[in-house]
Amino acid sequence: MAADDTGADGIRGTAHGTAPTPLSVLDLVTVSAGHTATDALRTSVELSRLAEARGFHRYWVAEHHSMPGVASSSPAVILAHLAAHTERIRLGSGGVMLPNHAPLVIAEQFGTLEALAPGRVDLGLGRAPGTDGATAAALRRTDHLNEGADDFPEQLAELIRFLDDDFPDGHPYRRIHAVPGPVQGTSPGGVQSTHRPPVWLLGSSGFSARLAGVLGLPFAFAHHFSARNTVPALDLYRETFRPSAVLDRPYALIGVGTLATEDEKEARRQLKAAALTMIRLRTGRPGLVPSVEEAEAHEFSEMERDFADSWNANVVHGTPDEVRAGLDDLQKRTGADELMLTSNAPGMDVRLRSYELIADAYGLPGA
Repeated sequence: MAADDTGADGIRGTAHGTAPTPLSVLDLVTVSAGHTATDALRTSVELSRLAEARGFHRYWVAEHHSMPGVASSSPAVILAHLAAHTERIRLGSGGVMLPNHAPLVIAEQFGTLEALAPGRVDLGLGRAPGTDGATAAALRRTDHLNEGADDFPEQLAELIRFLDDDFPDGHPYRRIHAVPGPVQGTSPGGVQSTHRPPVWLLGSSGFSARLAGVLGLPFAFAHHFSARNTVPALDLYRETFRPSAVLDRPYALIGVGTLATEDEKEARRQLKAAALTMIRLRTGRPGLVPSVEEAEAHEFSEMERDFADSWNANVVHGTPDEVRAGLDDLQKRTGADELMLTSNAPGMDVRLRSYELIADAYGLPGA
């Protein structure tokens, strides 16, 4: 499996065609009504191969728990599967929720992924639980959920130490090694890859933006569900950025909800179902992604209509030309270095077709 040849260890991508920045994909592995998790994962394989063929820079999988309509509870497992079906595209987590896991476990998992797909693995980290409080307590086996978020900088430092295998002498973890990892290269007769997964910080507010800037790490912002905070967070990241061994200047991507269809009316139909999914999730009734027909038959209350309108206003949707124009405008307004596109339309074929149409609109390779 060949690594890509982009700069900063694969962090900085290359824009293709007329795209203003590199384009990438965020996959939630959504499960629609009438389909199984197996169907959703097969679609993820198809989408990752399509993204690779069309010149998208990276393909990330998000961590979520206890949500019937989202089958991405184990990003590392899914990424290993995708690595076996792709050759060049970068694969990563968007992200792994660090407080849910011991840093050593994450270092081992992503060291394994790096061994499977040398030079093309990203480790994106978030500090939210990726679920509700009760599920987070079950994951972390504690009711003190704030401790994980508050200790995020310390957990991050520990994880990076495991990835680099450089705990100082006298540290209680000095003789503990994440394997696969650098220790194999320093063992007698050992040979170790020079690559290690670059760490990204993810966020939807200013906390991770500031931390990423201070540490000189790449930053990914969740514009798709926190649009009003996008510009302030990116400004904060750039203002606080300090050059590091990883980056000499800031690099920020934003996650963007997108849906392109040949007919703008069809895009609105699909988004109605996606909005109903979020309404049910936000009101404590998570379920499978409803079909377009179910969404059309649903009687939206005034509050639900307001939520749907607000939610869909942040999704760049319509015909390919309309989506291209919307993405171009968003990139200009935010100055994002990369756009990571995500689609939660109920139709699996519709999602695949959307990425094809966007690639065509920008003249990406592989048409």
